Amino acid sequence: SISEIERIEKEWAEIGKATVGKIKAQAEAKGVQASAVTIHSDMIAEAIIASAKKHECDLIVMASHGRRGITRLLLGSETTHVLTHSDIPVMVLR
Repeated sequence: SISEIERIEKEWAEIGKATVGKIKAQAEAKGVQASAVTIHSDMIAEAIIASAKKHECDLIVMASHGRRGITRLLLGSETTHVLTHSDIPVMVLR
């Protein structure tokens, strides 16, 4: 139902905000300036790039997907899209 979808999206948004808040605190504890930003979009890679430009980021950090075996050598499609379309440097964590 619509209310269930809205509840789940709200829960995910709260988890996302808490996660980036923790990462921001960890970065700042090590002397790295960071902003905790979350966005909601159906166009993930484009939203990441646009948000990074809007916030004048020096670096985009993304994770490769967590698959194992031969597929671990391949990046997720969103990460690949950001890597190939961003003017801002991108660091991919495995």
